[in-house]
Amino acid sequence: MSMSDLELLAASLVAKGKGILAADESMPTIKKRFDGVGLESTEATRQAYRDLLFTAPQIEKYLSGVIMFDETIRATARNGTPFARVLADRGIIPGIKVDKGAWRLPNFPGEKVTEGLDGLRDRLMEYREMGARFAKWRAVIAIGDGIPTHYCVEANAHALARYAALCHEQEIVPIVEPEVLMDGDHSIETCEQVTEMTLRLTFNQLRAHRVALEAVILKPNMVVSGKDATEQAGVEQVAERTVRCLRRSVPAAVAGICFLSGGQSPEQATEHLNAMNALGPQPWELSFSYARALQEPVLDAWRGDDSNTDRAQKVFAHRAKCNSEARYGRYTKQMEIMAA
Repeated sequence: MSMSDLELLAASLVAKGKGILAADESMPTIKKRFDGVGLESTEATRQAYRDLLFTAPQIEKYLSGVIMFDETIRATARNGTPFARVLADRGIIPGIKVDKGAWRLPNFPGEKVTEGLDGLRDRLMEYREMGARFAKWRAVIAIGDGIPTHYCVEANAHALARYAALCHEQEIVPIVEPEVLMDGDHSIETCEQVTEMTLRLTFNQLRAHRVALEAVILKPNMVVSGKDATEQAGVEQVAERTVRCLRRSVPAAVAGICFLSGGQSPEQATEHLNAMNALGPQPWELSFSYARALQEPVLDAWRGDDSNTDRAQKVFAHRAKCNSEARYGRYTKQMEIMAA
């Protein structure tokens, strides 16, 4: 596969009206999600849940790709078909999370660095043989007293760039995810400042590693108030500050931007995406790569009961459609009322 082919693949991940489902929860995270609805996390329940998501009717209209976890890409649907093939047969591009999680950064209290570069080349080769065509690596940047430090952001940016370079070497499109966490009581102004610094340093490293930006997808946080902040910014302010921050720090060459939801409610994440796209054309497609914001209502509707599968799949298709409409700036709250 040539670099031009990778660029076309990256462009297809941000195709008009489509976004990415992040179904790449680690074992502790999926257990926490299942605990929330009183469901035990076992290999069987996880397989059943993934089957529900990946076989839901109509989702190929709204989803360009799905990010899977290691267990998931190795698993099969109930009919015995590997999940990567189930997705590909529907025209949905299979993807894979490849980082090994964020761990304490020595000598830097409260900060973390993502690990997983050791052996990554071989793992990428294996995942590609399984059908993965894009990958994801997440870095987490916390805001707090005296943090983030420049070193923490630089260390994570360096890892993201090395990962992206290895992805291109193995003919895989990298999703680069430097997430500034919304945990804390910081203002939206602080979030904007930290996000801009994080993005600038990340792209400095991508350039230093000679990564072709035209075959890279950026998965950033939105610029929002800390979740414990007394004053919460409104939808329009979030949209305006996020777009301004991106225009200041993200090269136009980047293939596209797929936002993470980062703890927002499903409707909030859709409203913010809609408001950004309503501001008019930008240098890149503004899309979504949501996990909880797409799945939370689905899991609540399903709760591990097969008799709820049809309803849960309809809930999933509804959320996907709402975010598809938000990609055009056409989402309205009336869509939620009509669905209810």
